[in-house]
Amino acid sequence: MWRTLQALAFDRRTLLVLYVFAAIFVSVQLVLLGTHAFIMPKPGNIPGDIMNQPQYMNLFLGRRLTEYNNYVIFRYSWFHLLHGTNLYGIYPTQYWDFYKYSPTFALFMGLLAYLPDVVGLSAWNLLNVLAVYYAIRLLPFNNKALCLLLWFIGNELITSLSNTQSNGLMCGLMIAAFGCMQQGKMMWAALWLMVATYIKVYGIIGCCLFLFYPGKLKFILYAILWAVILAVLPLSVTPFHTLVWQYHNWVALMIADASEATGLSVTGWLSAWFGFASSYSKYITLMGVALFLLPFVKFRLYQNELYRLLTLAAMLLWVIIFNHKAESPTYIIAVAGVGIWYFAMPRAAWRTALLVFVLIFTSLSTTDFFPLSVRVSFIMPYKIKAFPCIVAWIVVFTELMLLKPASKLAPGNKVLAVN
Repeated sequence: MWRTLQALAFDRRTLLVLYVFAAIFVSVQLVLLGTHAFIMPKPGNIPGDIMNQPQYMNLFLGRRLTEYNNYVIFRYSWFHLLHGTNLYGIYPTQYWDFYKYSPTFALFMGLLAYLPDVVGLSAWNLLNVLAVYYAIRLLPFNNKALCLLLWFIGNELITSLSNTQSNGLMCGLMIAAFGCMQQGKMMWAALWLMVATYIKVYGIIGCCLFLFYPGKLKFILYAILWAVILAVLPLSVTPFHTLVWQYHNWVALMIADASEATGLSVTGWLSAWFGFASSYSKYITLMGVALFLLPFVKFRLYQNELYRLLTLAAMLLWVIIFNHKAESPTYIIAVAGVGIWYFAMPRAAWRTALLVFVLIFTSLSTTDFFPLSVRVSFIMPYKIKAFPCIVAWIVVFTELMLLKPASKLAPGNKVLAVN
């Protein structure tokens, strides 16, 4: 019996079925929950977020919102693009919050916009889980490690699905780009990173990985080509001057949005624990950028498989913990980074302890694993979800800086690097 269960647990087809089931189950559940009355301030709002301003909050008094508001934003973005209305305006009769993605993303949402919500939302969440699943399979790990990694990130992925966000897709695209670079497929790597960038601008950070591989000029040219193609694709449904206006509105919103927000980030954690003012955020971000770039001076390690994987892990952690808009559903990206680090390194009791620490206090901290009173009075105000991933990033950064040229992947894994 035990052997049968173990065989199922380490069968990637089992994981695929469970991932697909989770996507559909969560989607149907969200639709069946119906709507809820708007509460002011909205629970889970990031302090400093632009939506906290009274002139916006008051527009929603008496409104009823769905449990899948983010998907509703995405769906309506197609109609706003099509009809030439401001993608980045506020529409209280349709959804809460602003649309913050590119016009290109709105164009692609036209594929789902006319479907019934239960179908379209299921398709959207399926896209997110399949992106993660197939991207993870590109990593140079053995079957057992791949399956354990998929199990490890599962709860965090469900958190993202429950909020109908794009974080699973972002996570998958960034890891898939790494996997394509490993296989010498620079055209596809550039495409995945440009698509990620047109979803959330921090996706462009993944381009730093091209430094480790041959074909650098090819990657740059492909990245420019895909960036231009994706930028002008909306011209298929909107005039040039309107598209330029939409891009202008997008940039304006990005500048205005959450300039004082700290979120579940290093800045938010320092503020909650030590009283750091949000005005220090820019200095912390600059320090984070410097530390992110520092391991890249180790040119001798560019061909080292373990160094590449640790850089990927550090990047996935960094884009979340140094993101002033980081929130609970975004942590699928950071937790994937922790898992990649763990399965790339040789086993050690302290590494396993850190992995469990992340599982409990990041992945499970916002679930019923902890009583509601604990979540409200301790976990949320003290940014507990962020802390284990901050510790993990410090560990990954340290191991990157101390890595030797002779260092190798944990025993049992496979080397797929293109040299």
